[in-house]
Amino acid sequence: MLCENCNAELAPGSIVCPECEAPVTQEIQGFENTKAIQRLMKAIIVDNGRDVPANTSRLVSMLNDYLTDYDRERRLLIYTLNSGVLKNMFSERDRSIALMIAKNSLLNDCFITENAAEFALACFTYMLKWPYKSKLKVREEGEPVEEEPQTEEEQTAGPVVSESKKETEEKKTDEQPLSIDSKVFRPKDALKFRISKNVIIPEGVTSIEGFCFDGFGFMQAIKLPDTLLALGEYAFSNCKHLKIVEMPQTLKILQQGVFSQCVSLTEIKLPRGILAIEDNTFLCCESLEYVDIPPSVSSIGAQAFSGCESLKKLLVPESVKFIDENAFLYCPELTIHCYENSYVHKYCLKNEIKVETVVVGADLHDDNLVKEG
Repeated sequence: MLCENCNAELAPGSIVCPECEAPVTQEIQGFENTKAIQRLMKAIIVDNGRDVPANTSRLVSMLNDYLTDYDRERRLLIYTLNSGVLKNMFSERDRSIALMIAKNSLLNDCFITENAAEFALACFTYMLKWPYKSKLKVREEGEPVEEEPQTEEEQTAGPVVSESKKETEEKKTDEQPLSIDSKVFRPKDALKFRISKNVIIPEGVTSIEGFCFDGFGFMQAIKLPDTLLALGEYAFSNCKHLKIVEMPQTLKILQQGVFSQCVSLTEIKLPRGILAIEDNTFLCCESLEYVDIPPSVSSIGAQAFSGCESLKKLLVPESVKFIDENAFLYCPELTIHCYENSYVHKYCLKNEIKVETVVVGADLHDDNLVKEG
């Protein structure tokens, strides 16, 4: 296979050309026209200049002109553009974070499937010349199958790596920004903490895989590293004695059910930067009393706080524009603090949830400014 930009030879599975560093086209599962559309989006830039992506209305107009033979894909890309996904990608300096935020927005704000989200990201990144390898990429003939990363114990037992190779790898790691998959903490890594009361996850870990600590009944406190970007689904579910969770400000993604059925959890400080409170996040956390939702959050999913029988106070910012109708089932003590006439205020009135408000611009945390209804 040859690079379409400089005709250099490409190894199977390459995402960038080793010679000119141009991204390589890739097919996404369920979207057999991905490569053709990537080429057309590159043509938009070649024909009209690199400033086109910064102007959403202009880019939408050009998609209508260039993708006339791909109606389904064109409508999907225009929908995501009008939702501000590409614009938000430009606003984040760290590309790995930008892509993570964009993926979360596509799934939780645009409500599209993961395949559709990966297709949109593959097209946008190719147009911008950003390297990106989708997890839903169709594997090409001869492309090696990626093996699961080894644990630290397995690496220790493996072949000896020369000092020069170590130095090269360390230098490469230092030069590249952390991504969500840089260092994944997996269930087998968690086994050594099975009967621990206090757990400290080592620095360098960027994500904790789903169900990692599910059912760890002895754990009472956990400290997460400053490098952490994401918590997988049900990562700490059913930890019956978990009371203290220290989360870093780097954390961006809490997947569904992360703390479900943590019945001893009374309070949690959410980092400023998380994007959504997903389905079942705090399901049946029956001791939880207070939660302050940061202004980066845009949605609260189904049964996110359902069964939180002791939840008395929830501060919800104006940034929240969607709340599932079942988000607060069986929360008899709950009062939501929000801004007057906001989406959240109207949601509370519609669903007969006790609400206290402050005027827009006031401090949501100042109880002296709060009024009922």
